[in-house]
Amino acid sequence: MTGLRQTQHLAREARHLAPGASEEAVHGRRVFTEGRGPVLTDLDGNQYLDFAAGTLTQSLGHGHPEVVEALTAQARRLWNVHDSATPDRADLLDLLARLLPERLDTYAFFSTGAEVVEAALRVVQATAPPGRNRIGALRHGFHGKTMGARMLVHWDIGHQAFSGNSVLGYSPYCYRCPLGLEYPSCDVRCATLVRRHIAEKPNVSALVFEPVLGAAGVIVPPPGYWERIADACREGGVLLVADEVLTGGGRTGAFLASDLFGVEPDLAMLSKGTASGFPFAVLAGRAELLRRPEAATSGAYASTYASNPLGIAAARATLEVVERDRLIDRVRALGEIMEDRLRVLESRFDRLGQVRGLGLLWGLEFVTDPTTRTPAPETARAVYTTALDLGLRTSLGGHILRLAPPFTLDEALLEEGLRLLEKALERVIA
Repeated sequence: MTGLRQTQHLAREARHLAPGASEEAVHGRRVFTEGRGPVLTDLDGNQYLDFAAGTLTQSLGHGHPEVVEALTAQARRLWNVHDSATPDRADLLDLLARLLPERLDTYAFFSTGAEVVEAALRVVQATAPPGRNRIGALRHGFHGKTMGARMLVHWDIGHQAFSGNSVLGYSPYCYRCPLGLEYPSCDVRCATLVRRHIAEKPNVSALVFEPVLGAAGVIVPPPGYWERIADACREGGVLLVADEVLTGGGRTGAFLASDLFGVEPDLAMLSKGTASGFPFAVLAGRAELLRRPEAATSGAYASTYASNPLGIAAARATLEVVERDRLIDRVRALGEIMEDRLRVLESRFDRLGQVRGLGLLWGLEFVTDPTTRTPAPETARAVYTTALDLGLRTSLGGHILRLAPPFTLDEALLEEGLRLLEKALERVIA
């Protein structure tokens, strides 16, 4: 339960703070004061295992000493000189060239996921041949809250509609197939329709996609989905633009989730865990795109906080640890443990409709019963708040909980967190 000091603090905030916070903040009602590794501490001294890793941002946990040192040292030297060169920038570029696929050899730096998505859209629009004025995306996708990002998925606000040049394809949401089919007898019909409506259309310039749909509830595509779509896009001259803002950096057990599905994107966007939660984003792409004169006009990759020295320092320190400590191997090993434990919970609790994920990214979808599969946001909310009271923080969104612990978590704490989750499920469902 939320303690007295936190309750008083939240009441004080509410006098001036606009509403519209995340479900986690609204229903969790916690005031966090400190984070160390995988552990958070609130204003009343209670501690929590953070299986949401901030906002799926703390790949190395909270306050990793090497990231803190890099940021502190940089803060003493220089904060902002627009996008001018700094000593660390070349080192970060070389590091990215080692970690990313060889074909993605040119980079631009930004501050947030939505900003880098908008930058990718500008590249697509600047380089598209005449007549290719449409952009494809997937239903249930999420790419940010700016206008271009919302346009992609037809997310209109109020009475304004700006989705005219976006074409939506079917995402691989097998648990709730909009076509009423079952995998594998469906022969991945959703992929066939994406090919027909997007990849094979002569007026489509690019497909912007999440390899694993994160905000929608960690929707993992079945075998054959991305293979069919990627091949058709290549044949049809449609660029593949991978939104790896959430998945990039190793969370799924590969530096890019696209690699797990054999997809070779022309552009990829990374943010969240890339700099341990410090506002920073990377646009990675093929040189022939990012260096095209039409895309690389003066100021095209510049913005107030693009290439800022603090973000570069945080990203360099984070990714150096990921590389040196072989943390992506660790993600795969811990992910196998998570899958084993979560499958047991899935079979035990019938209102836990489906568990799905890869590496250290998992989604738990709650339903009122397994037959109708009616979404159960009240159940998800109750499990979330109960787990929080027990000392486990997860990520809540509608009828889905996401689990995304830090890469640096040890096996004992992983088991402890999953034990607390099981206890919360028992209290709410059993």
